[in-house]
Amino acid sequence: MRTWMKPAASLLVAGTLIAGGMFVSGTLNAPTPVYADGEMQKNVVTVVGSGELSVKPDVAYLSIGVVTEAKTAKEAQSANATKVAALTKLLKETWGIADKDIQTGQFYVQPNYTYSDKEGQQIKGYSAQHSLEVTYRDLAKVGQLLDAASAAGANRIDNIRFSTENPDQYQDQVIQKAMNDANKKAASIAKAANRQVGIVLSISQANASTPIFTQNYKMMEMAAADSAASTPVEPGEIDLQTTLTVMYELK
Repeated sequence: MRTWMKPAASLLVAGTLIAGGMFVSGTLNAPTPVYADGEMQKNVVTVVGSGELSVKPDVAYLSIGVVTEAKTAKEAQSANATKVAALTKLLKETWGIADKDIQTGQFYVQPNYTYSDKEGQQIKGYSAQHSLEVTYRDLAKVGQLLDAASAAGANRIDNIRFSTENPDQYQDQVIQKAMNDANKKAASIAKAANRQVGIVLSISQANASTPIFTQNYKMMEMAAADSAASTPVEPGEIDLQTTLTVMYELK
C-alpha cells in the first residue's frame, strides 16, 4: 500500500488498480488547515472505502496437453510430438487461434517406476508430456474447442481460467464506488460524533490483482459424457475490487 499525505497546497491521489499496469493519478487543490500541536489527531477521521464491480469475462486461458507412454524415452517423445503437432494444427487452422495465443506450458520426459520386494524399484517405461497454454476469446465456443482438442488426442486438460484482458476500462467505476463508500462511512462517523466532514487530507489505494474464475474441466467432461452433449462451460462473472484509505478533516 502506498500512502500520500497532503503537501502545502495540494492533495495527491495515486495508486494501482488491478494487474495490467493500470495507474491513476490526480491532484485535489484545497486550502491547508492549520492546527495547534496535537490538535491534528483530534480533528481527523480515517476510513477504508471498498469498491466492487461484477463484469463478464472476455478471455479464457486453457491448458491443453498430451501425455504419451512408451517403453523408451525416445519412443514416448516421438509419439507425443506427433500428437502435439496435430493438436497445434487443429487449433491454428480449424479454430483460427493466432500463434501469439499458443505457448508451450510444460514439456518433460520422465521414467515410470514399479516396485517389488524382490526386485526393488524398476523402470517400466517412460512418459512424455507437452502442454499448450491457449488464449481464447470466443467464450461461447470454449466447450466445443475442448471437445475438439480431446478428439484430436489431447488427454490432459487442466482447469479453465476466465478473466478480462483490459481491466483498465473499469478503473473509474471501481474507484468511484470505493470513494463513495469512504464518503458514506466518514459522514456516518462524523454525524455520530456531532461533527461535520471537511476536506480530504490524504488518500492511499491498495494494490489489487485481476481476478480469475476457474472451472474444473474433468468434472464438466464427465457431465458432458453422461448427457451425450458438448462440454458445458459457463464463464459466469468476475469481481473487480479496490480499496481506498481516506483521511478527512473533521469540523
